[in-house]
Amino acid sequence: MDGDDFFVDLLFFHTDQLRYIVIELKAGRFKPEFAGQLGFYVAVVDDVMRKPQHAPTVGLLLCSNKSDRVVRYALGGSSHPVAIASYDLLPPEERAALPSEETIARALGDLSLTD
Repeated sequence: MDGDDFFVDLLFFHTDQLRYIVIELKAGRFKPEFAGQLGFYVAVVDDVMRKPQHAPTVGLLLCSNKSDRVVRYALGGSSHPVAIASYDLLPPEERAALPSEETIARALGDLSLTD
C-alpha cells in the first residue's frame, strides 16, 4: 500500500456467517498500538475484499497477557468489531489448536512478534 508492505498474521473467511476474520498473534503483553494495527487490517479487508453481501469483518488479537483496563481504553473509540484475548483465557481445546509462543517465534526466525 503506497510503497509499504503490511502482513496480517491470519485471515479466515467464515462460510456460515459470510464474514472475514482477521487474527493478529502477539507473543508479549497487550499494548494499545496493537489495537490500532488490528483496526487498520480490519479496515483494509473491509475496503478491499468485503462484498456488500458479507457481514462486517471481525478482528481478533491474541496475546500472551493483557490488562483489561488497558484493553478497554485502547478499544474505546473503535467502530470495528474487534476482540482482545490472552491465550490463557481461551477454552483449552481452542488454546491447544493454537501454536505456542515458541513455535511462532521459531517460524518467524529473528522477527519480533510485537512488530
